[in-house]
Amino acid sequence: MNTTTAAAVTLTADFIEKVEQEVTPHWGELGWVTYKRTYARWLPDQQRTEEWPETVKRVVEGNINLDPRLHADNVDGQVVADLTQEAQRLFKLVYGLAATPSGRNLWISGTDYQHRNGDALNNCWFVAIRPQAYGDSHIVPSYLKPDQIVASMPFSFMFDQLMKGGGVGFSVTPDNVRQMPKVDQSVELTIVIDADSASYDASVALGAVDRSTWMHSHSLADARYYRLPDTREGWVLANANMIDAHFNASNPDHKTQVVLDISDIRPKDAPIHGFGGTASGPMPLVEMLFDINQILNDAVGRKLTAVDCTDMGNMIGKTVVAGNVRRSAELALGGAEDDDFITMKQDKDKLYHHRWASNNSVAVDSQFNDYQPVADSIQHNGEPGIVNLELSKNYGRLADGRQEGIDGAVEGTNPCGEISLSNGEPCNLFEVFPSVAEEQGWNLEDAFGLGARYTKRVTFSHYDWEVSRKAIQKNRRIGVSMSGIQDWILKTFKQRVVTGFEAKKDTTTGKTFMRPVYNQAAVKRVNDLYQAVVQADKNYSETLGCQPSIKHTTVKPSGTVAKLAGVSEGMHFHYARYLIQRIRFQDSDPLLPALRACGYKVEPDVYSQNTMCVEFPVKAAHADEAAFASAGEVPMAEQFATQAFLQTYWSDNAVSCTVTFQPEEGKDISSLLMQYRNTIKSTSLLPYSGADFKQAPKEPIDEETYRQHCAQITGDVAATFAEMTGNHDQKDVELVDQSDCESGACPIR
Repeated sequence: MNTTTAAAVTLTADFIEKVEQEVTPHWGELGWVTYKRTYARWLPDQQRTEEWPETVKRVVEGNINLDPRLHADNVDGQVVADLTQEAQRLFKLVYGLAATPSGRNLWISGTDYQHRNGDALNNCWFVAIRPQAYGDSHIVPSYLKPDQIVASMPFSFMFDQLMKGGGVGFSVTPDNVRQMPKVDQSVELTIVIDADSASYDASVALGAVDRSTWMHSHSLADARYYRLPDTREGWVLANANMIDAHFNASNPDHKTQVVLDISDIRPKDAPIHGFGGTASGPMPLVEMLFDINQILNDAVGRKLTAVDCTDMGNMIGKTVVAGNVRRSAELALGGAEDDDFITMKQDKDKLYHHRWASNNSVAVDSQFNDYQPVADSIQHNGEPGIVNLELSKNYGRLADGRQEGIDGAVEGTNPCGEISLSNGEPCNLFEVFPSVAEEQGWNLEDAFGLGARYTKRVTFSHYDWEVSRKAIQKNRRIGVSMSGIQDWILKTFKQRVVTGFEAKKDTTTGKTFMRPVYNQAAVKRVNDLYQAVVQADKNYSETLGCQPSIKHTTVKPSGTVAKLAGVSEGMHFHYARYLIQRIRFQDSDPLLPALRACGYKVEPDVYSQNTMCVEFPVKAAHADEAAFASAGEVPMAEQFATQAFLQTYWSDNAVSCTVTFQPEEGKDISSLLMQYRNTIKSTSLLPYSGADFKQAPKEPIDEETYRQHCAQITGDVAATFAEMTGNHDQKDVELVDQSDCESGACPIR
């Protein structure tokens, strides 16, 4: 056997040059600009951002080298050869934009940050809001034992993962919230800062006090004091110190004064090394700490409610968003009969202050049958969504029938709803664009199989939290998705997947409903692709000596990533045949001069400071075909039926879907939720909107308006950018968004 003691798979320059000559990336109309704005990392030694081949090389090498066989003491040379060949196939697949890993992987995979923190390779996480132990994790407050169960832990987990760029779903269902202890004591919170800090004036304006003056007149012996290091962990531990001081079990000294020292936190606009972007300064943290402390002080003598816990989570999300480099995606999962939770966003002052930071859903099961209050709230503000935990626990694909407890530890979902998760578990995503893959000569079974192996390797990353390591090792959950589904179905089957409806009687309610009829050729093809993913995972698991993944497939919303290849987003229908797509850029982004020079409309964003809004005219793929329909044209019932098709024959996890409805369809929401209660694991609904507010992300237009906008575009952005910069960007800029959740399936409100 040919062995080596150290091995790393690399892609050679000759191989990459050969692929560049053979394959043309399938850039969508917004593809290259979206890539440059969102995923091209800064190369400081060359004073420019990456080009696409460099990004794909980094991402593929970062992933392939997670294969645990490469980390053995003696590595089989054949393993290196086989993985090199696989890396070459992956490179070709992703370079051509026939498939991509998640946006998190496009940004983090292959960087030094990945090696320090594998958590950042995962899009989203879930945590139950109930007292838990920190365990053997990278963050443990010094006043606690690792196995001590405390109230702060789930909020620390949430804060940490959001700051690493992941979204977080969290459960405030009655079963969880009733476990939270009574708030024992009020806390006097003092935040101190050195006078020579660049953030001094701004922090004092928010309530912080001069450190020297305070120290001169107070004794630290009477207070719980914590000086924050200039790290992500420091922010998390500051919040934990303040939260736990309210509970006697974690505050045995009963110190009711908490002093948090923010003097060492870097100022606004200082660079963040490793993750990328620039700092917000301590000001958002100061505001958050005072706000959360007030919630806890107001609750002294009673237990926290679901609304209290959601508010605390939302304030954390708001703080993370203020850092600019990250976009906080949260989903709060509450009780289906908790009216205070369901209506909490109707308080407009609190909505605008912090409650916009999460999508809110309610947990249901097959016994729940009163959907009218939920439907009324959905018509009011598009929430709550629905999550059926019973289905998630006992079913993979619906076509495979009930499998009691197959995923019995599930408690919630990620913010976009495509992956059902147990406590502390992440989603782990890869997606294939079937129509692009077939155009480029790929066998779809092979393409999806590569996705299964890619995601499997991610489960062997280093994870910071013990609760996550245990869940990942147990489940090895993966989520291989397909996107551009509507494009592929129209191109392959020449019709939409729902071919009609037939009247049937519900054996439970006795009422007649319209059952969808599906294109059987599509049913067979999707089933074949599902089996290919399962088999690829089984084969690779046997090779690696680990258990097969508990679940394998999903449909994610694919907001930003779908733009790269220019395909329809996840399972969603194109928003309109023709539309204006608006994309936000930081006002110092070096792409802006090139966009202006090419004739694109660029104007200040009316909602955010230091942000510019750029308009792009877009024509949907297959817009001229007879069977094409946009989200504004497809009946709500057909959208439900399409999601049910994918949940039945493709996804053993869940399907992310935002059903759009017209005003006249609102009366049917309750009956459709009831009809699909045992078929759809999670769903959300939003009224279809056009140009209902200024600078809408998507504004439907007619063909003539589209042509007029196109006529104003006079140049190629990539060529103009290269000419203006000499292939060198002007400076490193922070990102406006890296989310996969931009499509409306996971809106940030």
